Amino acid sequence: MMSTQNILVSGANGNLGKAVVHYFLEKGNNVIGLVHHKKEKIQNKNYEEFEVDLTDESKVQNCLKNILDKYQQVHVSVLATGGFAMGNLEKTGIKELRFQYKLNFETAYNVARPPFLDMKKQQFGKIFFIGSEPGMDTTKAKGVVAYALAKSQLFQLANIINADTKKTRIQAHVVVPATIDTPQNRKSVPDADFGEWQKPADIAKIIGNYLEKPSKDKEIIILREELK
Repeated sequence: MMSTQNILVSGANGNLGKAVVHYFLEKGNNVIGLVHHKKEKIQNKNYEEFEVDLTDESKVQNCLKNILDKYQQVHVSVLATGGFAMGNLEKTGIKELRFQYKLNFETAYNVARPPFLDMKKQQFGKIFFIGSEPGMDTTKAKGVVAYALAKSQLFQLANIINADTKKTRIQAHVVVPATIDTPQNRKSVPDADFGEWQKPADIAKIIGNYLEKPSKDKEIIILREELK
């Protein structure tokens, strides 16, 4: 892996996004964070943060143009924006589908595309989408229909990217976590065994480890297997 890389992280002030930001800063990289609303900014000379509505394609394109103009290239994109919702078929209408599609797929697509087009010129780059087990296997999605359908599209997008870049050093991965250990999830399921949940810092480390792997190694990263 090259000594210093430019790492783009969407959802940079969320639980997973923040862990990814800290991991790559500790490795000496430049990190560019995209957030919907600025909170307490990470104080590090190698970190720059941009506030942008990731569901607005034109605003995202303008933001990323400015980033690419300044940094010349984004070597790695980690797309950690998203959100969960329960709902079976009886309770899932078009409104619920559209909300989850916008939150979990459009945000990723909007952020992935401009750096990807630049990666194609450079013939190098890594893109990490955050999938889900119900999105990977929709037979497990009867209680989370809209969420799973939206997440399932990330696997298809990664397939398209990888098919388009077979002879390059570009790779799209889909990271598949189980339950992530966050304050919100602990509050939602207070009686769970938190020791079985996956720590954001561990997930960030696995993402980092995949920068060292061959460009076509394991397109889908199933964390319950990686963390054994």
